[in-house]
Amino acid sequence: MRWGTVGALVRDAARRHAGREAVVDGRTRLDYAQLGERVERAAAACLAAGVEPGDRVAVWAPNTVDWIVSALGAVTAGAVLVPLNTRFKGAEAAYVLRRSRARLLFVTGTFLGTSYVASLRRAAAEGTGTGPLPGLPHLEQVVVLADDAPADFRTWKDFLAGGDRLPAAGVRARADAIPPDAPSDIIFTSGTTGSPKGAVITHAQTLRCYAVWSELAGLREGDRYLIVNPFFHTFGYKAGIIACLMRGATMVPQPVFDVDTVLANIAAERISVLPGPPTLHQSLLDHPQRDHHDLSALRLVVTGAAVVPLQLVERLRAELRIATVLTAYGLSEASGIVTMCRRGDPAEVIAATSGRAIPGTELRIAAPDGTAREPGTPGEVWVRGHHVMRGYFEDPEGTARTLTPEGWLRTGDVGVLDAGGNLRITDRIKDMFIVGGFNAYPAEIEQLLGLHPDIADVAVVGIPDPRLGEVGKAYAVRRPGSTLTADDLIAWSRREMANYKVPREVEFVPDLPRNASGKVLKTELRARR
Repeated sequence: MRWGTVGALVRDAARRHAGREAVVDGRTRLDYAQLGERVERAAAACLAAGVEPGDRVAVWAPNTVDWIVSALGAVTAGAVLVPLNTRFKGAEAAYVLRRSRARLLFVTGTFLGTSYVASLRRAAAEGTGTGPLPGLPHLEQVVVLADDAPADFRTWKDFLAGGDRLPAAGVRARADAIPPDAPSDIIFTSGTTGSPKGAVITHAQTLRCYAVWSELAGLREGDRYLIVNPFFHTFGYKAGIIACLMRGATMVPQPVFDVDTVLANIAAERISVLPGPPTLHQSLLDHPQRDHHDLSALRLVVTGAAVVPLQLVERLRAELRIATVLTAYGLSEASGIVTMCRRGDPAEVIAATSGRAIPGTELRIAAPDGTAREPGTPGEVWVRGHHVMRGYFEDPEGTARTLTPEGWLRTGDVGVLDAGGNLRITDRIKDMFIVGGFNAYPAEIEQLLGLHPDIADVAVVGIPDPRLGEVGKAYAVRRPGSTLTADDLIAWSRREMANYKVPREVEFVPDLPRNASGKVLKTELRARR
């Protein structure tokens, strides 16, 4: 691969696509040459601030051009990027900063009515550190991505000015000294099942994986890519920013998912590529003003989840005339990508599976003793290949529980392989519940419930039952105008699925709780019982 590192990729993209539009963020429009210059300036500022190769640098901000420039600048300078979830509260962000021992933080000012600076200051007010936040002793500098900052923090403008005296040759020498097998980022897991753990991924892994992703998806030079997936997540950062740099596509970051803004952006910016969770595309299709917007430039959708309704794939193709609709499966511990459908796959394969293993990857459906199970038999999904993480950051015990001595990654997901090698994820091992001795997999039940014409979204959890041990409870979102009742849905379910799978309770809700990555927060649903 010609790039070697993310910094080399940025420089190459600036040269090859110099005059092509790179980023559109509100009134800011940068071509690739201008983006390259900004990233190099940010890298110089990191050097001037004392950032050394291997230092962790965090970014806690929404999808903006400043996120792109600060993150790529830090990685170009040899830092290891630590993206922070924008939905974190101050204590959650402080945990990741403390756990990663980040030396430098780029943080937004105010976002969604919250001052991230004030939130972090409250969470890290007490401690022995001498930096701006006593509770974070390793954090030496905080840079606010705004024009104003508290006295003990720095503004973005001031930070960038600090590197202006460094010669460009020195910045490039630092970038060239970073080896491809050096860590490029630590992606902390979403923490839906416990404290977040940091998956360490290298430059070489990132570049190889998203060259493959771009090729399989069919991303092209000149595509215009609306990046709604958050940058702190692999889907937004790597399948978004990194993939666009590789192909010379235009990035249009959107900080918050809002369907009206999505529609307006698609029409105004002639968006051709729109990856995202199924809920994004469902809300687009169901929007009452959809036909008032020109969506004709859309040609590529990539989505992924345990449940992708067949009807959604068919509607995207038929109603929006989107030529390529693909599903994929990945996790942070495997650089965000494990399997992917291929262009030309039938709608049934795209909806019912997450496709086949990407090149250079081995898949195993494992029994509890680790032996491989036959196609059609469920088991834990194990993965081995070039994309599997180095390990969890400074967590040998957690790494040993997740990676086998033979290099297999135990994903914790339950899946089935069909005869063609397509993977169907049926559930998380911890989400499975047992109904009278039968294993019930919520994602399988959700897939079936999603076929009901009045159901827009649904999640199933196990609840205690005095006779059967556990039974299913469905939290469902009705389609607009529907008068479907719980009894109606339960009666329909009895006709469509085995009795042990039928939810015994149904609660209708306006929407399902999700984290910023789009995952349903099952722990929150269980807590509602």
